Amino acid sequence: MLGVLGGMGPMATVDFMGKVIRNTPAACDQDHIAMVVRSATDVPDRTAAILDQGRDPLPAMRRALRQLTLSGATCIAIPCNTAHHWHGALQNETDVPILHIVDAVADTLARDGFDGATIGVLATDGTVRAGVYQQRLAARGYACMMPDAAGQAEVMRAIRLVKAGKLDEATAILRREAETLVQRGCARVAMACTEIPLALADVDGALQARLFDPTEALARACVEFCLARADQEVRAAA
Repeated sequence: MLGVLGGMGPMATVDFMGKVIRNTPAACDQDHIAMVVRSATDVPDRTAAILDQGRDPLPAMRRALRQLTLSGATCIAIPCNTAHHWHGALQNETDVPILHIVDAVADTLARDGFDGATIGVLATDGTVRAGVYQQRLAARGYACMMPDAAGQAEVMRAIRLVKAGKLDEATAILRREAETLVQRGCARVAMACTEIPLALADVDGALQARLFDPTEALARACVEFCLARADQEVRAAA
């Protein structure tokens, strides 16, 4: 059973669950992956914590993690990019595997033939400051490029607009920043905050082919993991 440590934010959690369902090869209800979701809206702001401007979110994430494991989750996904700064600390709390969103990104980029490419990253200040993408992608041979300081401030403004339900304003900002990264030489642009794909869902034209959704990659990784685990259990029982 897939455990979803969500609520960061709530709209992004629902979006992630939809992506898990759409990526599951199913002909009936029973073919779908069982999920248990903890919408942990009590988790303090992750970016504020990384920037030393807010409370530590780890205790609240630990509580949510325990609830998921006690509910029977056999693997866990966190549909919040910034929260992966605490991935190692959370994984140390449990034997249940917590799939890392950047590993899912790197695996997908490799399958799509983008080995060694420069990847643009639109993300929160916290994700950027913590090096969530830079460190893990560099280990796989990828370079990362972020917006400049003014552009990053605009990305943060757009993310807040999405959380407030003002998608049209957010879309215009994020489209402009994504196009700038492409012009600077990025092969793909990762929408590395779970709010961003919500704002850029209807983008068309040349930019659409350059955008990359880490949440989608994580959803696919979860489906692959859960289906492989189910197959192993069937074989063991035979």
